[in-house]
Amino acid sequence: MSWSPRSRRSLPDLEIVARLRAAGCVFAEEEAELLTAAAAGPAELDAMVRRRAGGLPLEHVVGWAEFAGLRIAVDAGVFVPRRRTEFLVGLAVERARPGAVCVDLCCGTGAAGAVLLASLPGVEVHAADVEPAAVACARRNLEPRGGLVYEGDLFAALPGELRGRVEVLVANVPYVPTGEVGLLPPEARDHEPMVALDGGADGLEVLRRVAREAPAWLAPGGRLFFETSEGQAPEAVAAVTAQGLAARAVTSEEWWATVVVATRP
Repeated sequence: MSWSPRSRRSLPDLEIVARLRAAGCVFAEEEAELLTAAAAGPAELDAMVRRRAGGLPLEHVVGWAEFAGLRIAVDAGVFVPRRRTEFLVGLAVERARPGAVCVDLCCGTGAAGAVLLASLPGVEVHAADVEPAAVACARRNLEPRGGLVYEGDLFAALPGELRGRVEVLVANVPYVPTGEVGLLPPEARDHEPMVALDGGADGLEVLRRVAREAPAWLAPGGRLFFETSEGQAPEAVAAVTAQGLAARAVTSEEWWATVVVATRP
């Protein structure tokens, strides 16, 4: 039978499924369909299955991730956007106005910024990350949609003209405590940048740095959104409250996610 990804997607190759299952892939059937659809032919499919079975994140193998209905390019070595983070971005979209000035800090692929651009007419989106690979990937995702991407450490990467004008600040800071990074799945700890995972001794070190500078960048009434764990939420709220922001934690059982929303008075 000739190679036809479309026809084979409805019935994943049982050998491929078995190889993925043996490698510990929980959703082997779905992954087999995605890999088959992405491959240009049998040789490429075999190579992709070998890479996935070897522990490479599926998104790095196929080169993209679905996020909030968008296809987001994901390059090798770049943090993969998590589905639970759709809750964070959804809260930001709900509370943003058309034409708002938005910042996607610690942007990774720029997934959050892409959703803001796709969901709100006329928004101005600026994104930044310290990782060169992430910046290159975010530019692929954001610049065609009208966003701007900068390389640098947190707010130092942003143009000074944004000070006091940011209405929506999404900061997807790392929040895994250093001592727990080794407990992450191998596909995360072995293939994603440590700077995107390690949040310091208690997981909140990067968040505290963001909180210290956020009031100077937020417009009056502007909001900071960031993800944390449910157990860290009280300390995370205290960290931003100490900087003069009014903060509360919102938890979603559906998304298994906790987000802190902090507002500049």
